[in-house]
Amino acid sequence: MQLYSKSDIGLVRETNQDFCMTGEFPGGAVWAIVCDGMGGHNGGSTASRVATETMSGTLTSGYREDMNSDDIRNLLELAVNCANKAVYEMALHVQGLEGMGTTVVAVIAKGGIAHVIHAGDSRAYFCTDNEIRRITTDHSIVQMLIDSGELTPEQARSHPYRNQITRALGTEPELSTDYNTVDFVPGSKILICTDGMSNYITDESLLDYVRENSCEKLTEKLIETAKERGGSDNITVAVIAN
Repeated sequence: MQLYSKSDIGLVRETNQDFCMTGEFPGGAVWAIVCDGMGGHNGGSTASRVATETMSGTLTSGYREDMNSDDIRNLLELAVNCANKAVYEMALHVQGLEGMGTTVVAVIAKGGIAHVIHAGDSRAYFCTDNEIRRITTDHSIVQMLIDSGELTPEQARSHPYRNQITRALGTEPELSTDYNTVDFVPGSKILICTDGMSNYITDESLLDYVRENSCEKLTEKLIETAKERGGSDNITVAVIAN
């Protein structure tokens, strides 16, 4: 498997509050984490960095080659819980970081299965040359309005509440996450991103980018396009290619 990732400050923000890390486990399994922080000038970048670093440490220290799917799910949930505690405690005790938090989407790909955990509106997609399928469902106000039929996905892109999420890591002592798996067949990709990308590129048009760009160029092209279309937020993309 191959890993590619890229993060960009965008055209408007003064700091990059996204954070991304990827890596390989012994035996060839791989992992990736993307976080999009919130909470003021310093809080957002601190939350995303602490969450990502805590999770990566938990994953790399806890992983074993003989893990089955239940073990991997437990490891991902442990990593998120450790990160949630670390960010929440820091927000409580460090002046200027009150209320900070972050989205999270993390993937472990092993043995033909991609395991995905997330909270917030950062996303994971399953991609082939013929199909784009979103693995995650946004935890956001506009997603609730879409689900209830009050908004279309296109209307949601410009809705004033489009950046308001209903779950975030580090804002409460406990965090509820969603966990999913997908068959990760040879020739397919898992793409994870922050809303700085997904707000500018529809799920349908994403298929064209996957078809037209090599894995190495895909992250660069998606960030370039998001910036061409406004770049109002930080933009982070990671791709795992099987």
